[in-house]
Amino acid sequence: MKLVPEHMELAFTEAVAAGERGEVPVGAVVVSPAGEVLARAGNRVKELSDPTAHAEILAIRKACRKIGSERLVGCDLFVTLEPCPMCATAISYARIRRLYFAADDEKMGGVHHGPRIFSQPTCHHRTEIYDGLGAERARELLRRFFRDRR
Repeated sequence: MKLVPEHMELAFTEAVAAGERGEVPVGAVVVSPAGEVLARAGNRVKELSDPTAHAEILAIRKACRKIGSERLVGCDLFVTLEPCPMCATAISYARIRRLYFAADDEKMGGVHHGPRIFSQPTCHHRTEIYDGLGAERARELLRRFFRDRR
């Protein structure tokens, strides 16, 4: 599948909507091997009173239900922020083919920072990683969100 920028645009749409709901503005989109959007989600941690309701987890759950499998073999995930360790592990367990993310998360990231889940010898599946796709836009969205809350 060719990298299609509109998939990251959809992730940004979800991130903006999450921010408008008072959630940390992160959005995610799962795309099938054929390029079909299987699921999209934004953070809903506060809304659902669920610390696992990150955009990636919600999108993975929806996509799995849609295809009727716990594995998303051949699927790609577009997300506006580097996944945390929990989400990176879920990405591995779901067998996501490629991960595209915008901004690094130096404090809570689990891909290039922190535990670097995909580099661990115990990692079940190492997804391909493509970062920096809309990084400055994602950083600015997060900066504005947290500045407005102070």
